[in-house]
Amino acid sequence: MAITYEWSFPNFETDADNKVKVIHYRLTAVDGDYSASSYGTVGFTPDASAEGFVAYADLTESTVLGWVQAEVDKDATEASLTANIAEQKAPVTSTGTPW
Repeated sequence: MAITYEWSFPNFETDADNKVKVIHYRLTAVDGDYSASSYGTVGFTPDASAEGFVAYADLTESTVLGWVQAEVDKDATEASLTANIAEQKAPVTSTGTPW
């Protein structure tokens, strides 16, 4: 089964003018019964006069995904979760007691 990746955005922090300052994101990877996730934040300095500025009320998930993936190393983050799932499937260490 192939690993699927899902980006979600559980929270936004805005300034007094409702311009986005911080986006919280979660990336979840799922491969059958195995899953791993990563949570992080990306900070912005909002400038309503900047080219490409998007008001909070006009944001779409696609726009936010583009912003976050421009700031986060998407491939490295996904690779980390892929490695986590591989470790779950074939652990190289164990825990417990010998008795």
